[in-house]
Amino acid sequence: MSMRIPFDTVKETVKKALINAGLTEEQAETCATIHAQSSADGVESHGLNRVPRFVEYIQKGWINLDGRPELVGAFGAVENYDGHLGIGITNALFASDRAMALAKDHGIGCVGLRNTTHWMRGGTYAWRMAEAGFVGISWINAESCMPMWGSDEKGVGNNPICMAIPREDGEIVLDMAMSQYAYGKLGVYRLAGKQLPYPGGFDKEGRLTTDPGAIEETMRILPAGYWKGSGMAICLDLMAAVMANGNTGIDQDAAVGGSCGGCCQIFIAFNPYLFAAKEEVQAKINRRVAAADASHPEREGGKISCPGERSVATRARSMKEGVVVDEAIWEQVCAIAGGDLGVKDIASF
Repeated sequence: MSMRIPFDTVKETVKKALINAGLTEEQAETCATIHAQSSADGVESHGLNRVPRFVEYIQKGWINLDGRPELVGAFGAVENYDGHLGIGITNALFASDRAMALAKDHGIGCVGLRNTTHWMRGGTYAWRMAEAGFVGISWINAESCMPMWGSDEKGVGNNPICMAIPREDGEIVLDMAMSQYAYGKLGVYRLAGKQLPYPGGFDKEGRLTTDPGAIEETMRILPAGYWKGSGMAICLDLMAAVMANGNTGIDQDAAVGGSCGGCCQIFIAFNPYLFAAKEEVQAKINRRVAAADASHPEREGGKISCPGERSVATRARSMKEGVVVDEAIWEQVCAIAGGDLGVKDIASF
């Protein structure tokens, strides 16, 4: 069952939970803001829902609360950092900001971050770059959790990629996993007692299904675009590992560190106004977005939108009416905020 909670209440409750888990005031403030913003944008799977798992990982020693990004190599507009298994959110914020700083000097900036942990909502950092006026691209490699196309076992990470275009009338931001539905989204539908809108994976009999629980049981999520999704996932894995000089997905498989423990992340920022005036670039973007949004809907009353536009609308409603949260997860986060660090039944979330 879901309910709406005021944004500030969500943020402050998460902050208390994270302080109880061992984060500093500054770390907790930063992470709580990102978790609450993610849920406010409608990405509760990587917002509030991830808090209990994050606390569990801290308790197991999989996250180094003292870890900070350390520069290990630089070449012009490209820098390489070791994240020392620090907090994924704060490491990724540092890396995206550093990519933008490099782009201010060189027109483009690229930061490879290795040995880091789960960044939670990947789109956070693409939004950040676009809101600062940069074209942003970021992606991650992860442990094997999705079958290669034609296989019935986990063989590649569900490696999300995020792309963002700065637009004064509303940023255009794509945040997508390499599966039709990420595991976090499956959990959202299962907790709500809903079926998926489209088939998202295979059940025990090897049949495509819209039942999120059946897919979670087999862990045979459907790659987006079938063979295309698994092909993209492998390429993103290899590029991240090479560019950051860190682990591939199978290296993460061999380690014990939870989801994305010891992963690589890439952050690229590009100045969109290098070769044309800002007014010209913005007008071009607006013409293209307007044409896309004007596409004829397949159903009467339908509305077409570009990536990110619905997130802005969801955010506005969340700020006005409250953030949508799952009641069971909210109760667990409130318990942690109250001092109960006995994280229970984490797999069900």
